[in-house]
Amino acid sequence: MTEPESSVEFQAMTSSGYGVNELPDRPQSTASLWSSAQNSLVADRRASQRGDILTVVIEIDDRAEIQNSSGRSRSSSDKVSIPSMIGLPQRIDEALPEGASMKELADAKAASSFKGSGNISRRDKLTLRVAATVVDRLPNGVLRIQGTQEVRVNNEVRELTVSGFVRPSDIRRRNEIAYDRIAGARISYGGRGQISDVQQPRYGQQVADILLPY
Repeated sequence: MTEPESSVEFQAMTSSGYGVNELPDRPQSTASLWSSAQNSLVADRRASQRGDILTVVIEIDDRAEIQNSSGRSRSSSDKVSIPSMIGLPQRIDEALPEGASMKELADAKAASSFKGSGNISRRDKLTLRVAATVVDRLPNGVLRIQGTQEVRVNNEVRELTVSGFVRPSDIRRRNEIAYDRIAGARISYGGRGQISDVQQPRYGQQVADILLPY
């Protein structure tokens, strides 16, 4: 499994997005109803700065059906003959093999047709929640987030990664953001291990599929 210390999220949380002199050193009061660690007394603490954490809610339920059909046909006919002219074709016919005639010098016919149809039906459903870290805050206030989650059961590792750009105003009160509010969203869910290896065709079969076109 990936070490957390080598991830981009860890680097964002351990390094401040401000300069050394940009944050004033304010005393922390522990015996007061007002906590100086919070920006507001009534507002929820939502992710807004580099290193903050928020929850990404992924609820994908997509369905697509596509049907296409096409047809094409074409036919052509060409015929070349020499008409009777002072008896010349008849004299040539006498010298030709039996059955050959100059009246039908060339006769060609061609026909082609094509019909094709396709049908695609698919449905994707995925319901997950993953914590993501604000790895950067752009000059216009947009946050770039990235989150990873790894779950290992026996010898199988399931990986979930999500990244993209979000607006602070789209973050919900519970410090959550829906996946359809993420611009340039990159969501990947997969795994590696013994079960994933068994589900893949063997290397010899993969090579044969590439070399044999039929």
